Amino acid sequence: MNKKQLVATELFQHCLNRNHFTFHNDLVKEISQKYKFGNPFDATKLDDTSKLPLVMKEHDYFLIHIGGGYHQFVKGIEYGFHQFEPIPAANKFRWRYRQSILNEFDTSESNILSVVNNQKIIHHFLFGREDTAVNVYFPRRTKMSFKYRIGNTHIVAKNLQMEIDMTMEAAGNVTVLESKNKFPPDFAVYQLYHPFLYYHTLKETNELNIKQINGCYLLRHHVDGTTVLRLFLYTFTDPYQMDSIKLLKNAEYRLVQS
Repeated sequence: MNKKQLVATELFQHCLNRNHFTFHNDLVKEISQKYKFGNPFDATKLDDTSKLPLVMKEHDYFLIHIGGGYHQFVKGIEYGFHQFEPIPAANKFRWRYRQSILNEFDTSESNILSVVNNQKIIHHFLFGREDTAVNVYFPRRTKMSFKYRIGNTHIVAKNLQMEIDMTMEAAGNVTVLESKNKFPPDFAVYQLYHPFLYYHTLKETNELNIKQINGCYLLRHHVDGTTVLRLFLYTFTDPYQMDSIKLLKNAEYRLVQS
């Protein structure tokens, strides 16, 4: 186990022993210091199932954030993570790559979001054409309180802080984006669900005139020296049920320099 998994293991064992599955950042910092894990704020970010320590897999628990510095272990890994669906051959494209000096200058997730926007890939994926007028809003943090369900577990989140990698809006249709520089087999659903619920709440309270909301997960990886992008568009059929995630479409783009 790496240090992050050692911290997560002790956090879970602590909660299991007391039969209470909510804990605070103070405990995270204490255990992180014990294992000399330098970034306690990262210790609770287990964004795919490969990051879960064995004890959590054996007891079938995953981890979410519930705001105010608190976190909660939730029963049912199948509810907390979603496997990326296979991409049909018809949805795989060779994309003419209009290179510039800053495209892929670094491997940050913000860089690849800029690339898919500047290369009009996201426009093609979402709307089927590159010339669609789209408003782009770059990374931001926000907070909100809400209640929802995961399986049969009721979650109460208070002043939950969430990071939204990028948001796109066209004619009242809002898409939140999450990105990763790898091809993991699955992802933590809350990464798309919390921003989705944030905008759904603004829609329901009439603070924003939103027509529909969905979430897009973007993956980048180099395959045989070629940049390959995979995009997955999801919605939630029940806005207050995190595990109601549903794929709308997916596609793969191989960047070919002209």
